[in-house]
Amino acid sequence: MILAGAFARAQYTRPEIFRDIGIEQRLDAQAPLDLPFRDETGQPVMLGQYFGKRPVLLVLAYFNCPMLCPMVLDGMVKSLRDVHLTPGKDFEIVVLDFNPSESPQLAAAKKAQYVAQYGRPETATGWHFLTGEDPSILPVAKAVGFHYVYDPSSKQYAHATAIMILTPQGKVSRYFFGVQYLARDVRLGLVEASGNKIGSRADQVLLYCLHYDPSTGRYGVLIMRLIRIAGTITALAIGTALFIFFRRERQTRS
Repeated sequence: MILAGAFARAQYTRPEIFRDIGIEQRLDAQAPLDLPFRDETGQPVMLGQYFGKRPVLLVLAYFNCPMLCPMVLDGMVKSLRDVHLTPGKDFEIVVLDFNPSESPQLAAAKKAQYVAQYGRPETATGWHFLTGEDPSILPVAKAVGFHYVYDPSSKQYAHATAIMILTPQGKVSRYFFGVQYLARDVRLGLVEASGNKIGSRADQVLLYCLHYDPSTGRYGVLIMRLIRIAGTITALAIGTALFIFFRRERQTRS
């Protein structure tokens, strides 16, 4: 009873401001692309100019975040090192700052930091660190289901953590939650969002055998498809063995 009472009090005293923080999965939702931002050089850009040809790996973060945002970006870079696709060629990376008070100069510093951490400086044109005002930031956050609040007492933003993959047309395709992301899942998410225009035959085989589970934000095995594949392989093996057997039998008789 004491523990239950303590838990009830803890639930009751949870600040109202934090109750709506989270990520609402909005698969297939259309992100608004006709919104103005500034890139890391301070030049005005439209969000849509990073779409149209390639899938986009989207991260909502703020650059002066003391803990969670650096962990998300570190996790993304660590994963991308093993993805073996090329930013700027196979996909685009857009890091959208949801703190309207932060500057393009800070965005430029963050871009330099993470491109260097990635270790492939020739891909810098595929990385985009954007800043903007609330009239542009809020519609994007709402479209992808990213709910955050500003806490005046700590002067920080409270938010959940995830990276998202959008199709070249700007539709939300995949969410990967937390601060560490399986390279296999990120690669498959990018390949799938591209409509199999990037990636290899091996990726297509994996996508046939694996299925994205929105409840976990990961790809899992489709048992029935594996059973069908195993059955097909078994049938082919038996057929081949019978063909060889009867051929040898015929040769022996002749």
